[in-house]
Amino acid sequence: MREQFTSELKLAMKAGEKRRVDTIRMITAALKDKDIEARGSGKTVGEDEILALLQKMVKSRQESLEIYEKAGRADLATQESEEIAIIRGFLPEPLDETAVEAAIAQAIAESGAASIKDMGKVVAALKAKYAGRMDFGKASALVKAKLGASG
Repeated sequence: MREQFTSELKLAMKAGEKRRVDTIRMITAALKDKDIEARGSGKTVGEDEILALLQKMVKSRQESLEIYEKAGRADLATQESEEIAIIRGFLPEPLDETAVEAAIAQAIAESGAASIKDMGKVVAALKAKYAGRMDFGKASALVKAKLGASG
């Protein structure tokens, strides 16, 4: 993925796409911060952590977008939505609702989760398998509902 950021940055610079260049630079800066943080604990940043970082960046921009729209700042709202589109371009295709439901059911079955106490195991299994492909906030709520209903 790191090579993809570098090559996309070069292409955007050649094409003179300022917003794309700025956004990719922002991604690489956030990734560098993550690398420095990981280096302190002797770890390396893997693909799943990069995907989680990108998802976090999209989520924060969506929150800002809502605020700017409510405040009537169309210029800033446009900037945020353009950045969201660029960042999403690096993320794998998200799962639809049916696929998310199926993934949760499978993770519950595979982990042997029986009650709400096992929720952490199920969510961890989902994160390992579907990093960058589902909203884990919503998924956690669905897992909780399923385990709560059965437990």
